[in-house]
Amino acid sequence: MGYGGGYGGGFGYGGGFALIVVLFILLIIIGASYVY
Repeated sequence: MGYGGGYGGGFGYGGGFALIVVLFILLIIIGASYVY
C-alpha cells in the first residue's frame, strides 16, 4: 500500500490518511497513559 508515499510527494493518496491514523493512535496512547 502507499505507506511511504506521504514522505515522498503523494500526500493526497496515502500520506494524509496515514498521518491521521498515526495521530489518532498517538491520541489513544496518550489518553490511555493519562487514565492509568
